[in-house]
Amino acid sequence: MLAGQYQHQVDYKGRVSVPKKFRAVLVGGGVVTRGLDGCLFLFSKGAWDNISGKLQKLPLTGKDARAFNRFMFANAAEVSFDRLGRISLPPYLIEFAKIGRDVTFVGVGDRAEIWATKRWQAYQALSEKESTEVAEKLSGTGI
Repeated sequence: MLAGQYQHQVDYKGRVSVPKKFRAVLVGGGVVTRGLDGCLFLFSKGAWDNISGKLQKLPLTGKDARAFNRFMFANAAEVSFDRLGRISLPPYLIEFAKIGRDVTFVGVGDRAEIWATKRWQAYQALSEKESTEVAEKLSGTGI
């Protein structure tokens, strides 16, 4: 399971060190793709196989299903670790997530999210204000 927050820096070649605690889950690399809310999603290969299997079962005739499949698959890139524990982020994903030098890795269970640090801070400030409201909406789920 991936949890916690870790700050790192992206170098001029688009390489970023993945937190050590995350590397243990991402053995053998993973798949990075566009995420929701302006971040990138980083899945282990096993988690990617799981989610991609579910996505592929969505009805081809559904407009939203086709659009979401395109969103996830067309922007996905397989990544592997170099000897320093870094992955290379493709330029189109760096541009999508508005990533500069500073990034924050956020563990979210079966995936890591990679955020431009300023974007993450803004998102956190907004979500802290809404957390009680969200908790009330989820109260019927048994959490």
